Amino acid sequence: MAFNRTLITAALPYANGPVHIGHLAGVYIPADIYARYLRLKGKEVMFVCGSDEHGVPVTIRARKEGITTQQVVDRYHELIKRSFAEFGVSFDIYSRTTSPTHHQFAADYFRKMYEDGQFVEETSEQFYDPETGHFLTDRNIRGECPRCHSLGAYGDQCEKCGATLSPDELINPYNAETGNPLAKKATKHWYLPLDQYQAWLEDWILNNHKEWRPNVYGQCKSWLDGGLKPRAVTRDLDWGIPVPVEGAEGKVLYVWFDAPIGYISNTIELCRQQPEKYGDWQKWWKDKDTRMIHFIGKDNIVFHCIVFPAMLKAQGYNLPDNVPSNEFLNLEGDKISTSRNWAVWLNEYLDDFPGKQDVLRYVLTANAPETKDNDFTWADFQARNNNELVAIYGNFINRALVLTGKYFEGRVPACGEMTDYDKEVIAQITSYKSQIESLLDAFRFRDAQKEAMNLARIGNKYLADTEPWKLAKTDMNRTSTVLHIALQIAANLAIAFEPFLPFSSEKLKNMLQLGATIGWNELGRMDILPEGQQLGEVSLLFEKIEDSAIKHQLDRLERIKTENEAAAKAEALKNWRPEPVKEPTTIDDFDKMDIRVATVLECTNVKKSDRLLQFKLDDGMGGRTILSGIAQSYPDPSVLIGKQVLFIANFPPRKMMGIESQGMILSAVDADGRLIVVTPSSPAHPGAAVG
Repeated sequence: MAFNRTLITAALPYANGPVHIGHLAGVYIPADIYARYLRLKGKEVMFVCGSDEHGVPVTIRARKEGITTQQVVDRYHELIKRSFAEFGVSFDIYSRTTSPTHHQFAADYFRKMYEDGQFVEETSEQFYDPETGHFLTDRNIRGECPRCHSLGAYGDQCEKCGATLSPDELINPYNAETGNPLAKKATKHWYLPLDQYQAWLEDWILNNHKEWRPNVYGQCKSWLDGGLKPRAVTRDLDWGIPVPVEGAEGKVLYVWFDAPIGYISNTIELCRQQPEKYGDWQKWWKDKDTRMIHFIGKDNIVFHCIVFPAMLKAQGYNLPDNVPSNEFLNLEGDKISTSRNWAVWLNEYLDDFPGKQDVLRYVLTANAPETKDNDFTWADFQARNNNELVAIYGNFINRALVLTGKYFEGRVPACGEMTDYDKEVIAQITSYKSQIESLLDAFRFRDAQKEAMNLARIGNKYLADTEPWKLAKTDMNRTSTVLHIALQIAANLAIAFEPFLPFSSEKLKNMLQLGATIGWNELGRMDILPEGQQLGEVSLLFEKIEDSAIKHQLDRLERIKTENEAAAKAEALKNWRPEPVKEPTTIDDFDKMDIRVATVLECTNVKKSDRLLQFKLDDGMGGRTILSGIAQSYPDPSVLIGKQVLFIANFPPRKMMGIESQGMILSAVDADGRLIVVTPSSPAHPGAAVG
């Protein structure tokens, strides 16, 4: 179906911290590429986003910092908005969910669904902190994982073993912010009955949107196969949009219900600001000639493909035509984590690499996690800049323009008689429009950018093969033709790369003196630059990134890694609980264990084992050798020499790694997992029995 206009939405970033490269690669760069591409084609486009400013995490940050929640969201909204603008993300509007327009519209949306009987009311027992008086969200509840027994698992997931959890499954749940133990308390809420939309969603998604990306389609199918259940749309919080019905005092709209409505309220805000350009907001949300595309990360698939469509369906709004969702981007082999500060933050990147927005855009698109999780490394960032942007694209542009300045006073030379090779190159160039276009239409941005770079490779090879700097010594007519063709390729590159590298394309257009009206339709033409046109001032399109700049970033990450390891140990110690007491036993069982004191004479690592230490002991009975699996807790085993230890003397000998072990040394498992040798509190004679 052909559409007159396209509404593009990008997932609302949470105003609890800056934007990082995972957000950029997953959502904002792909969305911006698509919006720029459609605008270049002359299509009617609206690109909408804004800050998501409600929910518990912002209130926690506010309490930690001793400031108001509004101050927190104000700070990060402005930081995110400014970073996006500097980075070249071309939103038509970037607003926020604390705006008066959004508060009013979201409340009205809830009230209309409530009055239409589209919610169900339920009372349930939920986790509550009696000391603070707050109900808690899943993410703000922690406890022991029931699967791997890791301490500090979240109420929705254990980050150590990856298990998906619910708060009811956690062992000894507690408030993640305060450490307080939790209780259950009855509370009333309104729910969206997703089960009533099950059959419609199955038909709409599974039968009519098989073209969606496999990760999106597969996750939706998994949810539908599991059977949909009612989902709460309200929460017991003091920060958010108050529930606008009687009997809902102290309750606000749940952030997942409130946030996607922000796409609509931001559209309303933009249409009120620029009615002559965008018209009435309802044409963007209810007119069937409008196509809606949601760009999201994979953690938002269920909200944008199941929950929000049910909300839209209930009120007669348009539904998304496609929901391109990327997988996750890792950083230097580790999962990006806001809480651990393991990220490359956009605002810091802009400070550290001024004028290099397009380098990051290029690298993140080249390594986009479109079909699987991918990894960002600073080494790859440097290599792609130096070996591709500089050595291929930038090198071609610089040679073509500098040679034109040298031999033709900076004017586009005439195109004379062409060779078969010239015609072959031109044929390749003219075919690229359809190739890149088909990939962009299918949201395959990584491959589309790769084809744009292949266009630069053709140009680079063309100059290397024809060698106009040598031709100029004997044949200026041929030199003129070669540089004419090279400049036309350069003009094509300015267009082809504009959705991906807007700053570089603008710079190249200025150097070529291309008009502002040059658009996508000109791509593939070899007469974009007229003969005799004066070129602008030539400068390098890209610059090399030195090793020192990369080392600075890697050193920073190493410091963060060290800090995280220390914090993890501190967290483990804080949440440590002794293991449960074993089943009852008797003194008779204990008496069977012959536990004695010995002095360590020698202690060394066992060859070819990273676990075992070999002890030679003075046991008062002629000495003995015992192997113990505590090597990882004692990197320098010599620290144990001269110490006294307790050992079980009457275990039968056992061979390990070809060495006979004559007993077992007693050790305790500490809170951080270290095995600590048990020693007597006062010196004792070797061989003294413990009783």
